[in-house]
Amino acid sequence: MVTHTDRKTGILLLLVSALVFSTAGLFTKGVEAGAWEVIFWRGLFAAIFTTVYIFARGSVHYDFVEMGKWGWIVGIIGASGTAAFIPAFKLTSIANVSLIYAAAPLLAALFAWFWIREKPGWPTVSGCIVAFAGVSLIVSGSLETINLAGDLLALWMTIVIATIMVIYRKFADIPAAGPSVLMSVFLLPPALVLSNPFAISHYEIIILAAFGLVFAIASVALAEGAKRLPSGETALLSSLEAPFAIVLAMLILFETPPLITILGGTMVMTGVLGSQLVQTRTTKGETPCQPQES
Repeated sequence: MVTHTDRKTGILLLLVSALVFSTAGLFTKGVEAGAWEVIFWRGLFAAIFTTVYIFARGSVHYDFVEMGKWGWIVGIIGASGTAAFIPAFKLTSIANVSLIYAAAPLLAALFAWFWIREKPGWPTVSGCIVAFAGVSLIVSGSLETINLAGDLLALWMTIVIATIMVIYRKFADIPAAGPSVLMSVFLLPPALVLSNPFAISHYEIIILAAFGLVFAIASVALAEGAKRLPSGETALLSSLEAPFAIVLAMLILFETPPLITILGGTMVMTGVLGSQLVQTRTTKGETPCQPQES
């Protein structure tokens, strides 16, 4: 059972994770480096920092050796999501990416229904309908602009994360940190082929190293926080990444989302937060499940 101290710690860790993850768009748009240069340096440093964390806690055998077939599958699928996520920020607004991505918990519930026969309750079903209508509205606002490609890449990343959530739900013994390292390492060779990461300035490399550190911290905070809270509450707190990202984009990059994005985003957040709030009330006392890391 979740103790009061565990609950407070879990909430704090997930809030930190959401806030830190919300800076991804700022790092990506804040440098002149292309998407694949960002993927290379962010991935290299994220892999290094996460591996250091694994060695520090003495879980090398568990995280790498015991990850099994599904750990490798998570790494491969996750790499394809990252290859879409970073370019998405270059091609569309931070608000569009963040709000489309916010639908991941509900999409995961839908996938779980079809794959592992985990039938969702009415709050999840109704939340899915509202959230998907919101995503459709956001994407429709980009049909006649160059933003459409970015929106579709963000949608693919959302599908990937939802798939990974269901994999962790079905195979709860898969480690989180090892596959996270694989996601980054798998993209290093194609990044070297598709770009010239060593041609960018040392200043931008330092910024992207910080991006890698930030991602590693957020991943660890998410994994540790999810161990301490019910899955419904974990999804609820993690979804705060979207409003955090939008506010940061407005304050730092002066990026104001158009009205159609605000309307669609309101629908997405209403669907996600509404369904999770109802589920959280009914799952108090639920045993925390295996963390579902992005």
